Order: sequence, then structure tokens, then C-alpha cells
Amino acid sequence: MSLGPTPIEEINRARADLRMGLPVVLGGALAVAVETLTSERLEALRALGSLTLALTARRAETLKATAYDADIARIVVPNGADLTWLRALADPADDLRVPMKGPLRSLREGEAVTGRAAIALAKSAQLLPAAIIVEATPLAGLTRLDPAQTLQLLKHEAILAPIAAARVPMRAAEAGRLHIFRPDDGGVEHYAIEIGSPDRDRPVLARLHSACFTGDVLGSLKCDCGPQLDAALSQMGQLGAGVLLYLNQEGRGIGLANKMRAYSLQDQGFDTVEANHRLGFEDDERDFRLGASLLRELGFSQVRLLTNNPAKVQMLEANGVRVTERVALHVGLSRHNAGYLATKAAKSGHIL
Repeated sequence: MSLGPTPIEEINRARADLRMGLPVVLGGALAVAVETLTSERLEALRALGSLTLALTARRAETLKATAYDADIARIVVPNGADLTWLRALADPADDLRVPMKGPLRSLREGEAVTGRAAIALAKSAQLLPAAIIVEATPLAGLTRLDPAQTLQLLKHEAILAPIAAARVPMRAAEAGRLHIFRPDDGGVEHYAIEIGSPDRDRPVLARLHSACFTGDVLGSLKCDCGPQLDAALSQMGQLGAGVLLYLNQEGRGIGLANKMRAYSLQDQGFDTVEANHRLGFEDDERDFRLGASLLRELGFSQVRLLTNNPAKVQMLEANGVRVTERVALHVGLSRHNAGYLATKAAKSGHIL
């Protein structure tokens, strides 16, 4: 085997580069995330040729820009446009104060795969989904990727390897065990909390819980995540057996920083889904295949699933884990999150 990086490892390098503000090579172009771009690098890119700003169709809709490529829009960057202008297009924080950013001219001709790959990379790095692209001869020292291959690899199901496990007595149950799993794509680790010694031949009481720093750690009243986590572990403790999968997909998969941006937009009057769309994300960016993979790795093929979200049931069933029962988890309603929960029911199909 070669000691050089595999395509997956190159993608992980590219994520780190984008987070640092460094361009990456995508085919015959350079791409850099707007969020981390500096004025100095912007001018260096401008010296190479005409600039294009790639945005998602969700963000383009807010900006009244045409997305000729269906899922993305390629915006012509005017000569002299500075970093403040670019960031205003990428970040909706100031949309209500300055709603008109244009007129914006979208490209109709040419290929869109480079822009699509740049946005997918920015999302996977948990940055705002906006990237500057310029056609240029690849520069030495930069991470080089094939755009089409990158898109395919970013869609692949990560292989989770068990790294460590140990006994962890908890308030919910003294017989607790924490398992750590690491994905092969260089992403963050995910956890499985096993209560008691569940029978692998019978349906186990299980929950797929996405990380929520604000709810799980700070006790935020804006969501029901903390109460759901506590209630799920409590039910498993009372039963004497269960497994809770703690998936590091904060903010429905957009990351804590973007989640806080969404919170700020909610303070302006937008609901959860609208806020995600204004940022350029879909309603939900999580990959629940991780949950099925973890359950299979732990030896479970049947579950009684603690969830209000039918999509989780469908996902597990589609990925080889039988859901024998959906167990409702109705906790945590308050005056602070009533609107949030209503949106989950109306727009995300949660059964509340």
C-alpha cells in the first residue's frame, strides 16, 4: 500500500484547509470558503481571473438570485466587490437590515460540478455553504481533488470502527458502558451508551440522539433535547437494558456555529426550518445511516425506538435494522420551545 493519502484522506485535508481559509484545487479551479477567506487571499484570487460565487439554491432563493443548476447558483462576482460584499451574500445575519444585495447575475452556461463540490466540502467542514471559485492553473502545495469523485465520496456511508469501551456508572443506571466509534472519513467520533446487558436476540430499547450542546449541557429551554436525553436514559435505567446512540451531528448536522447563526435568525422571527434555509442549508443535514451502522456494529438487529420522528424509523428499516415499535418521547415542552416543537410537527413530520 502506498504511504500517500487516499482520496478520502485528501478530502479530510481539504476540510481542514477550508476551515483555515486556504484554497483547495478542484479539477481546473481553485475554491475557498467565503467564511474564512481573507482580503489578501481574495485579491490574490482576483489576480488569477474572473471570480464566481457558489451558493446553494436555498440561499439563492433568499437573495432573489436564479439557481440555473437546480441545487446551486453560480453568481458572477463584480470587479471591485470586496470581502464585506461576499460575506453579506454568504451570511444572512444582516438580511433584514439590508435586504437588497443585487442585482445578482447567475451563470447559466458552463459546468456546475466544481461549485457543487466546493459547497459540499464547505458543508462537511461545518462552514457556511458559500465558496469563491476561479479557474486557474493548480498551485503547488494545495490539496487537489477531483470534483465528481469528491461528491461521490462525501455521500458514501462512513465505516465506523470501535476504538474504546469502558464501564461508566451513571445517575440513570450504575450498569452503564460507553463505546467510542471513529469513522473512516476523518470525521468526528460517535458514541454508544449501553445500559445493562441487552439481549442481542430481542428488540432493544434504543434512541438515536443527536448532540445538542445547548440542550444537553447548558439545559437550554429553546429545544427539548436535554429532557429527551434524560428521559431516554431514565427509561433504559428503569428497564435495566437499552442503548443510546449519541451522534455528533449538532444543529441537525450543520454544526454549533451555524446553529447559533440559526438561533440569531430565529430571534428575528424565522422558524427553525426558515432559518436553516436562509443560511443555505436543508431542513436537516444529518446522516442517520450512522445510527444503523452503530447498532449493527453492537450486534443489534431489532429495536424499540424511542423517537417522535418517523424518518428515523424509516431510515433504520431501510438500512437493515427492524423497528418493532416506535416508543413516543413527549417531554420538555415549555413556553420557550412551543413554537420550535410546532414547527417540528408541521414541517418535519414529528408526531407530537
